[in-house]
Amino acid sequence: MRNSTRSDVDPFIVMDVMEAARKAEEEGRHIIHMEVGQPSTPAPSGARRALAAALEDDSLGYTVALGLPALRKRIATLYGEWYNLDLNPERVIVTPGSSGAFLLSFTALFDSGDRVGIGAPGYPSYRQILKALGMQPVDIQTAAENRYQPVAADLAGQDLAGLMVASPANPTGTMLGHEALGALIDAAAGAGASFISDEIYHGLEYEAKAVTALEITDECYVINSFSKFFSMTGWRAGWMVVPEDHVRVVERIAQNMFICAPHASQVAALAALDCQDEMRGNLAVYAKNRQLMLDGLPKAGFAKIAPPDGAFYVYADVSDLTQDSRSLAAEILEKAGVAVTPGLDFDPVRGATTLRFSYARSTADIEEGLARLKTFMACRG
Repeated sequence: MRNSTRSDVDPFIVMDVMEAARKAEEEGRHIIHMEVGQPSTPAPSGARRALAAALEDDSLGYTVALGLPALRKRIATLYGEWYNLDLNPERVIVTPGSSGAFLLSFTALFDSGDRVGIGAPGYPSYRQILKALGMQPVDIQTAAENRYQPVAADLAGQDLAGLMVASPANPTGTMLGHEALGALIDAAAGAGASFISDEIYHGLEYEAKAVTALEITDECYVINSFSKFFSMTGWRAGWMVVPEDHVRVVERIAQNMFICAPHASQVAALAALDCQDEMRGNLAVYAKNRQLMLDGLPKAGFAKIAPPDGAFYVYADVSDLTQDSRSLAAEILEKAGVAVTPGLDFDPVRGATTLRFSYARSTADIEEGLARLKTFMACRG
């Protein structure tokens, strides 16, 4: 049988790294995981208890396409707690993870062939989902002096139908302040481009609170998820906030694409929103790990880094070490027993000279991983 041209998307390289690490572990090796953007902690205890109770008392059938009304209302309340915003719950749409939100937003906003700007380095699935939907991802090559975030001047002459921005960003963990985010939103609006804000790492900040695009405008799509701050990656529960006149548009697409987000995950997500103290305990671990990375990576020989404001990643320029980050990552896994992600996932142009390190695991793992990296680099050098 033939395949569509739209199906010709690149692999998600970090998943290949995870598989190589899994095989090494099957062979009896102890691998330190710095490759995957996944908390090592479980879902909040309250979320697990709520689901256990629901399994006894509820059939957990379909919900309405927009999500459980109680969950939509509670998510809207979160915007009051975190950003002092009065958000209409009708604008909240519960999705099967942020990935489901990407599919819905791209489908609702763009036509086949439309050009959509994404920052490079950036989350690779933006690019691949856009390609699979017949749209044209446009990599905006961000500058180190801008901490690998796009700036308004980058949009000049791009002829974009949309712009996708993440803050805190993956793979860098850098954030946009209110003024910089506002300038991007204004530039996109001036160019007639729809603005999508990926805020999946909100809540994971260390020195300043992340700014939501909703503090600046209602004419945007905002995407978030329970995966990162709420430590629920595999539960596939996320949400999006859209302008009021877009709700019915997205609802029709969601009805046909997904019917609804998983009911069980929505029950757990509702309870998770009241477990934020537990999640901030996890954040304290990430903060300690972040400092270990900022101190330890340069000592190991990875000195060219953009200090992260949020998330749980450090992005390193390794152009002084290699022109083939995939081979270097494989060598580190083989000789040091540390799994790291080559930058090719995030930046097809410059990713051959970058690596991403995740510090989402336990502090003991981060300490051991840094020690192994230091030994590896000393032997390699």
